Amino acid sequence: MVLCELLNIIESVAPRGWQEEWDNSGLQVGNRNAEITAALLTTDITEAVVSEAISLGCDLIVSHHPLLFHGLKQVCSQNPQARCVEMAIKHNIAIYSAHTSMDSALHGVSGRMAEKLGIDSYRILVPSDNDNTHGLGVIGNLPQPMTMPQLLNHIKTVFGADWLRYVDSPQQNVQRIALCGGAGAEFISEAIAQKADVYITADVKYHEFQAAVGQIGVIDMDHWVSEHFTRNIFAELLKGHVITHLSQADNTPVKIV
Repeated sequence: MVLCELLNIIESVAPRGWQEEWDNSGLQVGNRNAEITAALLTTDITEAVVSEAISLGCDLIVSHHPLLFHGLKQVCSQNPQARCVEMAIKHNIAIYSAHTSMDSALHGVSGRMAEKLGIDSYRILVPSDNDNTHGLGVIGNLPQPMTMPQLLNHIKTVFGADWLRYVDSPQQNVQRIALCGGAGAEFISEAIAQKADVYITADVKYHEFQAAVGQIGVIDMDHWVSEHFTRNIFAELLKGHVITHLSQADNTPVKIV
């Protein structure tokens, strides 16, 4: 299938116009008119992931996090991003990223987190428009109330999380849950305003935890762990159009001892 046709499928759910101003979603390497036979789906793009694509015979990598966030001033072996670009070009591999464009889709990153947790009838937490069709984070209700320990165990099981950091909810039982995949601590106040019992995200700082005490439970998980199901969204969108592989080299770079 022609690359531009595949990208149109992804962008029908996550239009590039929905990305944040600072982001760099979209086609980063490759020719939009190239024929694509197989795609590797990943959260991050590393040299190991590009090598995996080469070994699998993939001519497209679709990632959540963009390989190129900032201007690439030199393509040289001292720069790991540049090495990835060089490898991809050498082996005719296109690279496409849907980052905050997919974050902003109702059934995108945060929506998939909610679905995995069994949250009912979720909606956008921080809308980007007047009719709530897209925006960041979601909020909804668990089918039944849980204690905080039960919710923590549920999250660890569903996401395969090795660790979680948290502050307790002031509520003994929690049911109304807000969440945002990736780094979403800036929306804790919005979760409080919308009467959430707990807010789930990644990359929460100490003073953000401290400010939440007595107002809302906050659960912090590894950034990659919160977003790695994005690969499955890509797989569902591209099914029947091209051969897809979920990357086995893709994993969190953060280690806990």
